[in-house]
Amino acid sequence: MDIGHPAHVHFFKNLIREMESRGHKTLVTARDKDVVISLLEAYGIKYSIFGKIGGGKLSLIREWAGRDWAIYKIARNFRPDILTGIGNPCVAHIAKLTGAISVIFNDSELGGLGNWVTHPFASVICTPSCFTRDLGKKQVRYDGYHELAYLHPDYFRPDPSVLKEVGLGEGERFFVVRFVAWGASHDIGQHGFDIVAKRRLVTELEKYARVLITSESPLPEELEKYRITVSPENIHNLLYYATLLIGDTQTMTTEAAVLGTPAIRYNSFVGPNDMGNFIELENKYDLVYSFRDPDKAIQKAVELIQQPDLKEKWANKRQCLLADKIDVTGFMIDFIENYPHSFYEYSKTGNRD
Repeated sequence: MDIGHPAHVHFFKNLIREMESRGHKTLVTARDKDVVISLLEAYGIKYSIFGKIGGGKLSLIREWAGRDWAIYKIARNFRPDILTGIGNPCVAHIAKLTGAISVIFNDSELGGLGNWVTHPFASVICTPSCFTRDLGKKQVRYDGYHELAYLHPDYFRPDPSVLKEVGLGEGERFFVVRFVAWGASHDIGQHGFDIVAKRRLVTELEKYARVLITSESPLPEELEKYRITVSPENIHNLLYYATLLIGDTQTMTTEAAVLGTPAIRYNSFVGPNDMGNFIELENKYDLVYSFRDPDKAIQKAVELIQQPDLKEKWANKRQCLLADKIDVTGFMIDFIENYPHSFYEYSKTGNRD
């Protein structure tokens, strides 16, 4: 399993534990990005590091080439039957070179360059059922989201001790604000809140409750006092208890939704060609609101936080979602252990008897 982003650690952690408990041998390679290393160590997952995040398209291409070579060398010794990753070109390339199977997970129709250099080499591409693109005969759909591999109730139990970590009491209202760095391959040419909008957002929110910022990039000096340093493995506990999430994030928006926390998303991805999971979470489940205008996003946040029983309403919506969706880790285990039979079964029906 090759890890390229902190969210990938969460996605694969239960699969790693379960596969090893069943007697399978696993090997994890990882990219040094944000809190990837901290998370792997917090979960006790052994890993090898290959590659470090850079900036710009050329830097990404050079990094991919270097990681291809490094992972190829380790794969020749480990001799894996299956390589897997999320939208991961190295996994697809190395499996092709070594004769292994590559199982690529992808929930982003907007992958651009990353999808272009990954999909042609992949053996299988697993996507949520709401994925709006038809990827052909390699595609397998399942009724879930990536985030349900680790936030499904079968695995996630909220721990209120995180509130003490940030100086909050149980039942206290607070807002989580998330700003991303926009450095991934699919982020090239995209943007989220600018500095002016960040200031305006915090000014409006703090009129109602405490504001906690988690940011991948530097903040204006006057906003640094809102930054939190909660341990990365605890962020989902914090998100569960939050009154609201607002930011330019993709992953944390979906995480908030499946946890039953109201989520507002602003970035340039929003529009008629948005990702299928955000369209479904907004139009079918009413858990998320996405905007291409930062002022409208801020207005919606203010509107929501003035509603009585906001969290109770979202908890009920979450239950409707969970009734429709599957345990994604369970799907991964079944698919990998029973490949290639599982591929034919899921390809025909989207489910396996």
